[in-house]
Amino acid sequence: MAVIGRDTPSPRRASAPSAVLLADAAVRALRAEARLSPKPGLVDHRGSGAHDDMDLPLVLASAEALRPTFREIAKAAERTAAGVELREELGALGRLGDQAMLRTTGGVNTHRGALWALGLLVAAVAGGAGHEREAARGAARLAALPDRRIPAAEPSHGERARRRYGAGGARSEAEAAFPHVTDVALPRLRQARAAGLGEEVARLDALLEVMSLLRDTCVLHRGGPAGLRVVRLGAERVLAEGGAGTGSGRAALMDLDDVLRERRLSPGGSGDLLAAALFLDMVPWPERPDRR
Repeated sequence: MAVIGRDTPSPRRASAPSAVLLADAAVRALRAEARLSPKPGLVDHRGSGAHDDMDLPLVLASAEALRPTFREIAKAAERTAAGVELREELGALGRLGDQAMLRTTGGVNTHRGALWALGLLVAAVAGGAGHEREAARGAARLAALPDRRIPAAEPSHGERARRRYGAGGARSEAEAAFPHVTDVALPRLRQARAAGLGEEVARLDALLEVMSLLRDTCVLHRGGPAGLRVVRLGAERVLAEGGAGTGSGRAALMDLDDVLRERRLSPGGSGDLLAAALFLDMVPWPERPDRR
């Protein structure tokens, strides 16, 4: 019997995607989320959204800079069983990826949350997960393990918001097996596609569904509970009007975008989780049933 945490090959399925393919899917998911438009308060091809330190070319370059990190994460998960040793190696790789991102962006945090979420999911798929929920559960097990190598550092904006407002944040989302990905974004995405809506509308509606439910620490950091209410109620209104594919829904979406830009509210956590959903949707699973 393999001892968890030792340098023991994990039980990969024979058809598991390669590290190169998984890295490509992760980068494509990040770039697809960045290009999606119009996203309320977020960077897209129209401009910087609620941000003043990033634009679409910068975000796209940041995504590409993370390709080697995702590839190394997948390779680590291929050769090492899920356990503390792998968790610590993933943490070290993630910190190197974070440095690569910051070098590319001139110090702007474009993808730290997405790197955390997608890194865990890439590792879970590379380690043998055979479908989306299995990948989310594998990522949750990794997220819950300790990383004894993590250096002392100033808490991030998201961590400060988590502590101040009691929000779960990115870590809790991962440890809960990404419920806003598997139970919210992916079902909404596929529901929209099944209804014959275009891919842009399907992705926007999936994003809005997450925004309407998530206690987004990016929003809490900038706007506190009042800002979070603005985001959630605004997203609910767009969906109640029929979503991004209807005239009234699109008008409500643009109204929400105006409000978020004016108040400098960026639902970045929701964007990260949409990217995670797009990644899982892009993985070539051996079969794609709606498993529970």
